[in-house]
Amino acid sequence: MALAATAALALSGCGGGSDDDKGAKGSGDGAEKPAVTVQLPKLTGETVQVAAVWTGPEQANFTKVLDEFEKRTGAKVTFVPAQDPIVNFLGTKIAGGSPPDVAMLPQVGAIQQAVAKKWAKPAGAEAKAQLAKNYSKGWQDLGAVDGTQYGVYFKAANKSLVWYNTAAFDNAGASVPKTWQEFLSTAETISASGVTPVSVGGADGWTLTDWFENIYLSQAGPEKYDQLARHEIKWTDPSVKEALTTLGQLFGKPNLIAGGADGALQTEFPASVTQTFTGGDQPKGAMVFEGDFVGVNIAETDAKIGEDAKVFPFPAVGADSPVVTGGDAAVALKDTKGAQALLTFLASTDAAHIWAEAGGFVSPNKSLDTAAYPNDVQRDIAKALIAAGDDFRFDMSDQMPQSFGGTPGKGEWKALQDFLKNPKDVAGAQRQLESAAAKAYQS
Repeated sequence: MALAATAALALSGCGGGSDDDKGAKGSGDGAEKPAVTVQLPKLTGETVQVAAVWTGPEQANFTKVLDEFEKRTGAKVTFVPAQDPIVNFLGTKIAGGSPPDVAMLPQVGAIQQAVAKKWAKPAGAEAKAQLAKNYSKGWQDLGAVDGTQYGVYFKAANKSLVWYNTAAFDNAGASVPKTWQEFLSTAETISASGVTPVSVGGADGWTLTDWFENIYLSQAGPEKYDQLARHEIKWTDPSVKEALTTLGQLFGKPNLIAGGADGALQTEFPASVTQTFTGGDQPKGAMVFEGDFVGVNIAETDAKIGEDAKVFPFPAVGADSPVVTGGDAAVALKDTKGAQALLTFLASTDAAHIWAEAGGFVSPNKSLDTAAYPNDVQRDIAKALIAAGDDFRFDMSDQMPQSFGGTPGKGEWKALQDFLKNPKDVAGAQRQLESAAAKAYQS
């Protein structure tokens, strides 16, 4: 059962201590640059375009990886900023006859769509060899469609973590919660101290899908989770009602959310993090829920990971704390030596090491030395992700058709934003979700 097997992944995130205060620079434990583990072809004179939706620090860190690829191959690599949903962006590029060589796809559903549209090119022998050497079967399978390997999962995420401002907790005399009811009680304790307890980046609908998925996985269990992900049960199912009702226990109390519902709906994800870790013991929010990648945004503040900023597992709603993972996969859209060489590089420990030491990143590459990570928090999360092997649950919305699970202003994103505005209307939210899902799945 995924929850039992991966509970350690979430629990490991509680570690304190920090080798690198900011969590976004330096190399953990003073690790030297590792030996080269993969040979790449010479690509002098060739150009390689890579499309991704990453911006800010994430784009900057990925660019470091691409720079190393340039040095080792002689190719000229260009980063192409993409918009969500990336499948629509790529469709426009392909229709115009100028697809990028490689796209970083943030949803399993997007990989499946790219294959169905005959955009994606199978991974070559060298990339598959690196995958076989460095990845568990579960992560390989996520990048395959009908038994053919297309995607290389380069960046993973543990999306079941709550990061908290230690000064705000100490000031309120609050303790780290282990269950949902304890979480609500802790929130009330912090609220009574004069600090709003929870920061929510509701302007980005994907954060709300993560709230729902963690509650649903813990409460309904992995079997129901898989059924809902495949739309084998409807969003009008009683299990969905129960999860939304539980989520409403938080969303229905504006005093517990920074800026209330209206403020949350105007707060983008990066701001939801930075406002939690600025202002000392009087931040706009004392806690923020999201994945290990929160470390990138904390690094833009003066907070030190492991000291000012710590993390605990998403509270157990049912018997176990949930563990939901996500990830970004590289997929070749052109039959070029450059595209295949980049997939090979991204499947290697050489590429993973570069972003790992920069922080705000977890690799599914089991061969990567965890000394590369810049602090104990990131290191422990990475170790537990690898220890989980094949037994994990992938982000539900990322498994769905992108029109439902991955499009701003539509589908699940829009329905949950509407639910944040009016959390008392559980039945209405269920009908809205099912109507959008039925269209997306053409059922």
